[in-house]
Amino acid sequence: MVNLWLGHIAWGLGTVLGAELVRDFYHVLSHIWSPLYRWHVWHHRVFRPDYTVVSDQIYRQGNWYHDVPEAIAMLTFSLIFAIIAHYFAPEHLGFAIIGCVYSLSFLFPAIARGMGIPKVDQLTDITHLPGQFLSPPSHWFVNRPYHWRHHFDNQNAYFCGTLTFVDKLMGTALSLKGKTIAVTGASGTLGRSLLLQLHQAEAKIIALTSRDETVTLNVKGEEFPVKTITWKIGEENQLKELLEKVDILILNHGINVHGERTPEAISQSYEVNAFSSWRLLELFLSTVQTNADKAKKEVWVNTSEAEVSPALSPLYELSKRTLGDLITLRRLDAPCVIRKLILGPFKSNLNPIGVMSPDWVAKQIVKQARSDIRTIIVTINPITFIAFPIKEFLVSIYFKLFSQKPVSTNRASE
Repeated sequence: MVNLWLGHIAWGLGTVLGAELVRDFYHVLSHIWSPLYRWHVWHHRVFRPDYTVVSDQIYRQGNWYHDVPEAIAMLTFSLIFAIIAHYFAPEHLGFAIIGCVYSLSFLFPAIARGMGIPKVDQLTDITHLPGQFLSPPSHWFVNRPYHWRHHFDNQNAYFCGTLTFVDKLMGTALSLKGKTIAVTGASGTLGRSLLLQLHQAEAKIIALTSRDETVTLNVKGEEFPVKTITWKIGEENQLKELLEKVDILILNHGINVHGERTPEAISQSYEVNAFSSWRLLELFLSTVQTNADKAKKEVWVNTSEAEVSPALSPLYELSKRTLGDLITLRRLDAPCVIRKLILGPFKSNLNPIGVMSPDWVAKQIVKQARSDIRTIIVTINPITFIAFPIKEFLVSIYFKLFSQKPVSTNRASE
């Protein structure tokens, strides 16, 4: 009996997930095969950036030319799946037809929208509803901010309709092309490597550094000067005007005092590794105002695997763990996506005995970000892949249970 029900569940889920995969790959094909794109382009003509429709007629045509054929493709797959079940697993046929019902739940509303039946769009076209975005782009399920980016950020990314699996698999869950990305610690080893990888991803890069010199990259054997902004710890507010124009801020600066434990070393470690990053984070989050900001802006924070394992530098570990916990707390209510970078020992000025190549680490960071990994782990230590997600989950639950959402600018004091 147990095996029978497990089979039922497998066939039911399989046909639904299969229909979703067909929908997403149909969408991808619509962008790369011109006969389908001639139909699909009507869908992209429908909406203004605030998700209001250009005209009701174009909206109806968009449904007939894209939504209806897409749902028919889903239904065709589901029928084939059901026929296979009929001949090879008839005991599961009742569950194998769930995909047909699921596909019809998209086909009938698409037809109704194409016919112009009032109010149907408000009930069934959820990812295209106008109004204020209430959250950042979702991680596993497509919401309005996630899909908005397909229309108004990069039409060659963000293809998924309900589940984001295909985008993650293809590396199209985050587009870096054309985005303005600022990197702190840009004069350091990893900072330069990140700038190079982002430049190769066609991003507009800005180097934020404490040094009075222009950051340059070696691109195909030639020196490439990067737009460089000099800033100082404690003077973060001077960057606000710049951050308003930045799409992605990467907080990568840090200091390692190694074995020191003087009061000065303690103060410096916390100020540089934790509090300056926190101030920049809050400054950047204050620039997230519009729907476009909520959909496109992000912060990536290099907190290090020192959050969960020794780094042979107590003050480095303590300050990075403080930053990590602050980021975990801030993630609960952040108006935009915040990614953590959990990096193992790579060779740099801070860690000359590191074993990983900074170029390889930077490449992995960008690759995982494009797959919309929110906690990016790059390390040679297998324990980190187990310990960190557990730690992050438990700390996040603790913070959620014993802290409250901000309801005003006022803070409780004792």
